Amino acid sequence: MKARIKRIDKSLPLPIYQTKGSVGFDIFCREETVIKPKEIALIPGNIIVEAPEGYMLLIALRSSTPRKHGLIKPHGIGIIDNDYCGDNDEIKVQVYNHTDRDAIIRKGDRIAQGVFVKIGKFDWEEKETMGKSRGGFGSTG
Repeated sequence: MKARIKRIDKSLPLPIYQTKGSVGFDIFCREETVIKPKEIALIPGNIIVEAPEGYMLLIALRSSTPRKHGLIKPHGIGIIDNDYCGDNDEIKVQVYNHTDRDAIIRKGDRIAQGVFVKIGKFDWEEKETMGKSRGGFGSTG
């Protein structure tokens, strides 16, 4: 399967699946970005991606990003719709610096990863009752 992609800065490589078993491809920072302490910022990811019909692109931080840079995603994950792919729709990685020092992300740093996820859309069937409840969060122990 193929997905259309455009790089903003062609001096940076196309996204890379690091191993044969990798499900996520690395996203590189396009330009040095400084995130101040306790600040939310957008890191430019250098790519515009058109997810294939029936798919979305999920953006998550690399597992090393919080440890190396003190950054977390303030909203957990990023969802890129398959129609977010115009010439000005660069993928940006939203981060929060939870440390007391500047986080410096350099051009070319691998900051996040993208995973294509098959999606389904459903029609709603509204009900007045849904049946027996399980008991809420943590109900299975």
